[in-house]
Amino acid sequence: MTVEQNVLQPGGAAKHQQTFLNQLREITGINDIQVLQQALKDSNGNLELAVAFLTAKNAKVPQQEEATYYQTALPGNDRYISVGSQADTNVIDLTGDDKDDLQRAIALSLEESNRAFRETGITDEEQAISRVLEASIAENKASLKRTHPEVWSDSPNPYDRKRQDNCPVGLKNVGNTCWFSAVIQSLFNLLEFRRLVLNFSAPANAQDLPRNQKEHRNLPFMRELRYLFALLVGSKRKYVDPSRAVEILKDAFKSNDSQQQDVSEFTHKLLDWLEDAFQIKAEEERDGEKPKNPMVELFYGRFLAVGVLEGKKFENTEMFGQYPLQVNGFKDLHECLEAAMIEGEIESLHSENSAKSGQEHWFTELPPVLTFELSRFEFNQALGRPEKIHNKLEFPPILYLDRYMHKNREITRIKRDEIKRLREYLTVLQQRLERYLSYGSGPKRFPLVDVLQYALEFASSKPVCTSPVDDLDASAPSSGTLPVQTTPSTMEQQGPSSSDVPSTSPVQRSVIHKPFTQSRIPPDLPMHPAPRHITEEELSVLEGCLHRWRTEVENDTRDLQESISRIHRTIELMYSDKTMVQVPYRLHAVLVHEGQANAGHYWAYIYDHHQNRWMKYNDISVTKSTWEELERDSFGGYRNASAYCLMYINDKEQYLMQEEFNKETGQILVGMDTLPSDLRDYVKEDNKRFEKELEEWDAELAQKAQQEKLLSQIPRAPAPSPAPVQAGEPEYLEQPSRTDLSKHLKEDSVQAINKALAEQEDRGPEAIMDTAIKLEYTRLLKLAQEDPPPECDYRLRHAIVYFIQNQAPKKIIERTLLEQFGDHNLSFDERCRNIMKVAQAKLEMIKPDEVNMEEYERWHQDYRNFRETTMFLMVGLEFFQKKSYMEALLYLIYAYQNNKELLSKGPYRGHDEELISHYRRECLLKLNEHAAALFESGDDQEVNNGLIIMNELIVPCLPLLLVDEMEEKDIVAVEDMRNRWCSYLGQEMEPNLQEKLTDFLPKLLDCSTEIKGFNDPPKLPSYSTHELCERYARIMLSLSRTPADGR
Repeated sequence: MTVEQNVLQPGGAAKHQQTFLNQLREITGINDIQVLQQALKDSNGNLELAVAFLTAKNAKVPQQEEATYYQTALPGNDRYISVGSQADTNVIDLTGDDKDDLQRAIALSLEESNRAFRETGITDEEQAISRVLEASIAENKASLKRTHPEVWSDSPNPYDRKRQDNCPVGLKNVGNTCWFSAVIQSLFNLLEFRRLVLNFSAPANAQDLPRNQKEHRNLPFMRELRYLFALLVGSKRKYVDPSRAVEILKDAFKSNDSQQQDVSEFTHKLLDWLEDAFQIKAEEERDGEKPKNPMVELFYGRFLAVGVLEGKKFENTEMFGQYPLQVNGFKDLHECLEAAMIEGEIESLHSENSAKSGQEHWFTELPPVLTFELSRFEFNQALGRPEKIHNKLEFPPILYLDRYMHKNREITRIKRDEIKRLREYLTVLQQRLERYLSYGSGPKRFPLVDVLQYALEFASSKPVCTSPVDDLDASAPSSGTLPVQTTPSTMEQQGPSSSDVPSTSPVQRSVIHKPFTQSRIPPDLPMHPAPRHITEEELSVLEGCLHRWRTEVENDTRDLQESISRIHRTIELMYSDKTMVQVPYRLHAVLVHEGQANAGHYWAYIYDHHQNRWMKYNDISVTKSTWEELERDSFGGYRNASAYCLMYINDKEQYLMQEEFNKETGQILVGMDTLPSDLRDYVKEDNKRFEKELEEWDAELAQKAQQEKLLSQIPRAPAPSPAPVQAGEPEYLEQPSRTDLSKHLKEDSVQAINKALAEQEDRGPEAIMDTAIKLEYTRLLKLAQEDPPPECDYRLRHAIVYFIQNQAPKKIIERTLLEQFGDHNLSFDERCRNIMKVAQAKLEMIKPDEVNMEEYERWHQDYRNFRETTMFLMVGLEFFQKKSYMEALLYLIYAYQNNKELLSKGPYRGHDEELISHYRRECLLKLNEHAAALFESGDDQEVNNGLIIMNELIVPCLPLLLVDEMEEKDIVAVEDMRNRWCSYLGQEMEPNLQEKLTDFLPKLLDCSTEIKGFNDPPKLPSYSTHELCERYARIMLSLSRTPADGR
């Protein structure tokens, strides 16, 4: 078998070696391929030892030898390391030209690999990856264990779990399995991949004893994956449980069920399993021809490595699946790709005698589904732990790959040389521009055009003959108003003796100190310094020169900026000609990770190619999204969230996303019609079970309703009935036994009636009532128009003030005033009782079409909500000042939510949103610090109390802070709280603390903005209007005396 034939096989050694290097790069964060290869060679293929060599604190960097720098690209190097028990004796030198050594190396490698596979059924690649993962987990103290994995709890109401219309089905998180959900949903939404999985049939001999461990594992997984995909197609549930498929995977990973898997690691393993499963089927069905594996054809491509080593050129073809890209140091995906496709000094590719080494990669065959693995983790050798790279990296929705294709390599090399030349020229222009924009030789520099402008302004200012001190003396007040102050220092400054100056000079000298206490600048003092002596001729010449120089500098600066812009534009359009936009790949899915290197949460953005929109798949939650949201969460540099894996699909391969059609009718097949008969039956059975749940729930509710109806029919002792209340009367106008508000309104009404009687004592009750209502309305209107201090909110005194400020309809205000004067509390004397009867009569005369009672009730309900919100805010602030943050938090949460709803109807419907937001945020931050301190104590009881605070108070509140993207301070606070807990990941701690931390962190890092239900609102005390206004004023005054940070 030739080297190229070996490389082109899916299980070829080059693929294995590339996987080893990628894993080493990911674990250690070392990007130097020479160092990685040398470590592999020194460890004789034992990746665990290679990791130890590279991460040991006292390890020396292996010597960089040119002979080993590009062994991956040398002909015959595909398996230059031996993964076996006799590696020391079987290493063969491949740096020479001996073809016999090359063939012996290949034969030895294949023999060793086949022997291991026959014994265990597991390839040497999988064994090596497993050893590396175990070594990494063992070495990293932050890789934690836990006994109780986080699991989504199902709502007892099955209607909460019912699928809405044709909304995509979510996947339940069954214990840190967001990585599983993100990858599976991305693949499921590839219609061609979905068809391959759904229509997969097990080999005919699958019922027999499996031939090796791989078949024993892969075929059951394929069965569970088919069932899972079928449920995602036709289930009536909002989300489905993937536990059975996950368990098979976790057994294979041989890690604790709490260990959050890496997306690229899991995707690699998943595709390997699928490849193996389809290979078993393909081998069974082949008829003398080489079997075709659909997984390989869908996900694997090939590239050609072209290079020079010590003046000798070489070419080598390699296969790739997920293509790894480094993020650090690059701003966009094309820069990452350019760096990945060129290694070393590429100038030597065109010279025959150069001793430099370098290589280029050119895609010869791209897969229909192209997956980029973004390396966002690096190993910090100083700290001994991995760290996440949060740098921003942009990527386009359409990616043109023509420039990386082998068929375009000549034109691409020309364009790369041109871009290199332009960038060198661009650097020179930017340096020149910088000299214009930062002019000067000192630490402070200014734009040259501004320096010239300042000089021109100085020269053009009105000349002043006197010194600045004399100018101040001249503007001083007269001597008669100032005491005489003569000091030695002032006398020395003046020069002549006192006998040589006028009698007023002592007074004038004393004024030197006066300007520091004067409150006004003398009117004739120049605003800017000015030259003392300058002739018209000098000024004319200087102005002419400065004007000319300034114009020249402006023109030069503009020319430089325009040239720089043109070059940037030229570089951007370098690959936009028609010949370089023939290989378009459309972004299909983005897998996002939020958190740190050792803990976090995964979700996916997936493009709906038929609805032309983005969808966000976050475990059980599937929601519509936008490109703007994807940019914010995926590019990085903004929060701890960033893309970790990009899945592009060939935009010209329509079959990838093409719907299935009925061969007879030509109609598109949707839903259950796309499933094979066995899966259709499976889904129907599951749907029947769910429908039974719904029926049982309905029966249970009906039974409860029947019981309540029977109980209501049992006669009870009559309760004392309250005094009758007029229909439609608001709660805060009810009897004193129900509320004290009517007492307050009674006092206002009586005062208005007394004033009306004083003005019109001889008039009848109706005229007096009209006058009293006008007087009361005038008083309330004045209150509504005033601008009171924060501690006085006149809206709390009367509903009419609230109505006027919010422009309530006139009819609503009139009816409210009539009800105030028609209140039966005014029946305490004859005059008031007569007015009350007139008001009640007028209320009865109002026709239904004159006042919309539904609107009337809405306005009064809004006012009740406003008063309730005020009480929530007031009580919450009182608790906050007492440092009872747990009690304060719940009141402030309800104050914020209620207030937000009020403000959505108008700016004067509620309170200052920023005020409530600030104290809500402060409560959370202080509780977070308190909980962290309890956790750090190490005491079991205190640790548990700290985690209770986090799980029951902090975590449920985070979506409230994240849902409003405009509140930057809230988002920063959430990041601060998360970073506080993530900082523990690199610290040593007791195993029980590690378990609890691992159990808690995924909940904290879950960035879902789905607001979970809170407990019932806390009970509010009963306040009279006077008490409410008084306590509100007291708390607001205390806030103004104690400024809060950040407000």
